Amino acid sequence: MNNNTHFKAILLTTFAVFLMSLESLFIKLTFIGAFSFSFYIGIFMIISINIFIYQDKNKNMRQVYTTGIKALLICGFLFGISNLFFILAIKTTSVANTVMILSTGPIFASLYDFLLYKIKSTINIYISSFFIFSGLYIIFYNQIGSSDMIGNFYALVCVNAFSLAFVLMSKHKEIDRFAVTSIAGFITAIISFVFLKSLSIDLNTFYILLFSGLIISPISRVLLGMGTKTLPASEVGLLMIVETILAPIWVWIFLDEILNSSTLIGAFVILLTLILNSFYLIKINKKTTNF
Repeated sequence: MNNNTHFKAILLTTFAVFLMSLESLFIKLTFIGAFSFSFYIGIFMIISINIFIYQDKNKNMRQVYTTGIKALLICGFLFGISNLFFILAIKTTSVANTVMILSTGPIFASLYDFLLYKIKSTINIYISSFFIFSGLYIIFYNQIGSSDMIGNFYALVCVNAFSLAFVLMSKHKEIDRFAVTSIAGFITAIISFVFLKSLSIDLNTFYILLFSGLIISPISRVLLGMGTKTLPASEVGLLMIVETILAPIWVWIFLDEILNSSTLIGAFVILLTLILNSFYLIKINKKTTNF
């Protein structure tokens, strides 16, 4: 991978993560239920992505949806589940809790790499896991029995589905990232439709859903898929920390949602661990490349 390609991948991934950090704010700005929000987001994602596919002369619609179809459907399903549980988590607990739990993705990805492909983790993963789960324990300890704990569980389901999907996508580079996002939107919409109680929404909510579903959610996921196709996992992990930091800042600025002390302490432990681990991996990758 040349320097120009590497730089473009970093830019794509950074911008994708920046867009994703806004999603939590948009969810919090609406007063409809999680399933209603998920249904409309899923529908708008399907529309947006298929417009992109149709207008791209280099893409054949039939080929996009049939290349690596088994892996495509599995990844789309996992991302769809991830989308749904992310919205459920944001609606049930604080944004800070949710994104801190989502930041543990690299640890779960390493676990699934081992379970599926027998790729053994290095010692830094075991050390990082200890401190990350210590941080999660600090966050969870004072929330056991509260509604926040339910939201924390939703976030754990989300990060597991998300991590597993990325592990599979890294092994199946032939599947189209647009198609994965479109199928994810379909899965999110279908499951949400089964559980939602009403389709009625106010005009302000409609505009938020339209902007988030047609632009923010699909573009961020496609760009993330494109960027992470070439970047090493260590750099992706470091860039994903941007969302972990920005998302709570957005809701603090616009909605005055403040972190409680246990979340703040746990967040510090998790973020410091992730940053140190990412820099360590980048250093190791550079040594390996130079060698």
